[in-house]
Amino acid sequence: MSVPTSTYETYSAVGIRDDLTDEIYNVDPTDTPLLTAFAKIKATQTLHEWQTDALDTPSTSNAVAEGDDATNDSITATVRLSNSCQISDKVIQISGTQEVVVKAGRKSEMGYQIAKAAKGLKNDMESTITRNGAEVAGSSGTARQLGAINAWLDTNTSAGVGGSDGSVGNTARTDGTPRVFTEDLLTANLQSIWENGGDPDMISVGAFNKRKMSAFTGNATRYVDAMKQELNAAIDIYVSDWGRHKIMPNRRQRSRDVLCIQTDMFALAYLRTFNISDLAKTGDSNRKQMLVEYTLESRNEKASGGVFDLTTS
Repeated sequence: MSVPTSTYETYSAVGIRDDLTDEIYNVDPTDTPLLTAFAKIKATQTLHEWQTDALDTPSTSNAVAEGDDATNDSITATVRLSNSCQISDKVIQISGTQEVVVKAGRKSEMGYQIAKAAKGLKNDMESTITRNGAEVAGSSGTARQLGAINAWLDTNTSAGVGGSDGSVGNTARTDGTPRVFTEDLLTANLQSIWENGGDPDMISVGAFNKRKMSAFTGNATRYVDAMKQELNAAIDIYVSDWGRHKIMPNRRQRSRDVLCIQTDMFALAYLRTFNISDLAKTGDSNRKQMLVEYTLESRNEKASGGVFDLTTS
């Protein structure tokens, strides 16, 4: 068919309003499993400190003769540990004009960007506590950095060839040769944690090795829910000889690590909780800084563990 001569079409019309949906769609993930699971406590100095202790090794020869004099037992002092508070921020600057013009999807540009920055800052924190990073004490002009989970775990660990543990937060792990994640590696790690007094309730794992876990024999029985017509092919709870462990896929941690965590043995200590400050106005724009100052408290690393140096593809 042909268009009649002089037909006025949208292609040449002037003044047609834009059809811009009044929504903004963002699919970037904001889940922070460990940040959410850990307790939130107060720090009062840039160097946050706490203590750990342990019972004497159980004895099989604790027998005392009748009427014998009491003999003093040796006393072991507590262990004093520490981690530095790290400052993380997001800075937003919006021109005066951008704030007042009519916008699609948000009334206030500043308000929208602050909400977006808050989610980004939480993602940064989750990535920070799960990185392979040692504590940095900092100095004038040098930022303090907290010692991450990997730098604390050294009792219940499994490493590839050449891999070695961190230590008390101030030494990072040395990565070894990657190997395939197996159920034997996991159960051996859980056993080690249990034998050292731990009770891990969460297994934090990246996407590739979450799929590996779903193929473990502990989940060999698949079933179909006839009502929902769904095939159950994943593990959300892993039940081992050493307890029930919630499996949490974690987008922020290193894919080569599987962390077996007793969540009440870690905490986030905040010297300054999330706050927003107005920065000096130097012209026709407004600046705000969102800031948090915090550290990781590893209450007793023997209660958790990790399987490291795993293949990721």
